[in-house]
Amino acid sequence: MKTIEAVTALGALAHESRLGVYRLLVQAGLEGMPAGVIADKLGLPPPTLSFHLKELSRAGLAESRHEGRYVIYSANFGNALQLVNFLTENCCGGHSCLPECAPAAAITEGAKT
Repeated sequence: MKTIEAVTALGALAHESRLGVYRLLVQAGLEGMPAGVIADKLGLPPPTLSFHLKELSRAGLAESRHEGRYVIYSANFGNALQLVNFLTENCCGGHSCLPECAPAAAITEGAKT
């Protein structure tokens, strides 16, 4: 991932509503979620949600597909992993210090010790 791509992705996540949308998409997994359900869960008006989804898509963090008359959005996990890898590149002097996808509890426990 290039620096400009990381800045774009981080900028997209640097908004309370977009971060909420992204986290909801992550929870939905690969199946994704219809835009209407996202709007209902987060209490966002459709035009506002559309704007935020466009920004997440432009940043490569979300993608959409059509299923009948619905637009289903899902997180782009590959790009999210690239962003995390970019942020942690050369962590610990270039030595591996954590598994790639450590459960949050393991990371939290490691931070306490």
